[in-house]
Amino acid sequence: MSLWLERAQALFPYTQAIRRDLHRNPELGFKEVRTAGIVARELRELGLEVTTGIAETGVVGLLEGSQPGPVVLVRFDMDALPVQEQTGADYASGTPGAMHACGHDGHVAIGLTTARLLSEVREQIRGTVKLVFQPAEEGLGGAARMVEAGVLQSPLVDFCLALHIWNEKPLGWMGVPDGPLMASSDILAIRMEGKGGHGALPHQTVDPVAAAAQMITALQTIVARNVSPLQSAVVSVTKLRAGETFNVIPQSAELSGTIRAFEPAVRSMVIGRIEQVVQGIAQAMNCAASVQIHDLTPPVINTPSVAKIVADAAMSVQPDLKLDRAYRTMVSEDMAYMMRNIPSCYFLVGSANPEKNLVFGHHHPRFDFDEQALSTGAAVITSAALDLLK
Repeated sequence: MSLWLERAQALFPYTQAIRRDLHRNPELGFKEVRTAGIVARELRELGLEVTTGIAETGVVGLLEGSQPGPVVLVRFDMDALPVQEQTGADYASGTPGAMHACGHDGHVAIGLTTARLLSEVREQIRGTVKLVFQPAEEGLGGAARMVEAGVLQSPLVDFCLALHIWNEKPLGWMGVPDGPLMASSDILAIRMEGKGGHGALPHQTVDPVAAAAQMITALQTIVARNVSPLQSAVVSVTKLRAGETFNVIPQSAELSGTIRAFEPAVRSMVIGRIEQVVQGIAQAMNCAASVQIHDLTPPVINTPSVAKIVADAAMSVQPDLKLDRAYRTMVSEDMAYMMRNIPSCYFLVGSANPEKNLVFGHHHPRFDFDEQALSTGAAVITSAALDLLK
């Protein structure tokens, strides 16, 4: 067993206690007041320079070594989701309609454990570790807000690291790919205006529902017939809203959904084709249509040299890990805003355990994970940060 994993496992009672306390008391994006207070308290007790209230509830702790050197940012997200928990765990959420259904409670626990591990060797560190606890990762723009607030400055960040507990893979697996790991994400909104009227007199109307039906089918062909099979993209229409009752053809219809891609050129092509398909069908059906694209987050792209350092650290920490250097997923992550112009690595820590029935995916009301992944995550990110400082 490596030294860092041994130290992280020795701290496991602390890590688990933090995680379960946060799980019982989840807070949604930009409302992480209690969570931020716990983070600030724990970091101050270690003697770190702590700044609070960044992007409303964000916290930054600076751990400065005994000698000058690079600045490594390690980021941990804090927010919960608007999900009603159904795990039945004795540490289940006590807040109706809110749950840590993605593992961010575990990320905060890993972050505070990492702070303790690094503090043990503070006198040996050349450089600075900037521990960033971010609010509102779940689609609310917390990372972008922190970047706007200057989290990459003062001191200027040289490298970024982040991780995610990953229930799509089992305990003992780790994903550390070169290049793209997670896709960009855009919100698609389409509105069609027709001419409403009686459902029994359709010839007197311009039916936006019929146009919407054709659009949904046609939009699914954009990826299948425009994106190379060797590339990746997703166009998913996830919501259709039209009408109020059974015998009235409505005046308008609205579609919304998500667009995902790894490459900017593929994303631009997909968005262009969406506009063409929507306007073409609207014109053919005598409707007026508008398309709005809301840019949610860019893709998460690892720097190969930094990813190699993380991969090497992972194997040093736990040689029996199943290390996956090619894993990709079409989910998105706003850590991409911090990583865009800085050498960085984002990695995934397998956390599912079928023997304990810990198999439910992220954002599911029965999501939970094997807490042994917390020690692995803390040991690897600590080891990788120290290697980058060298």
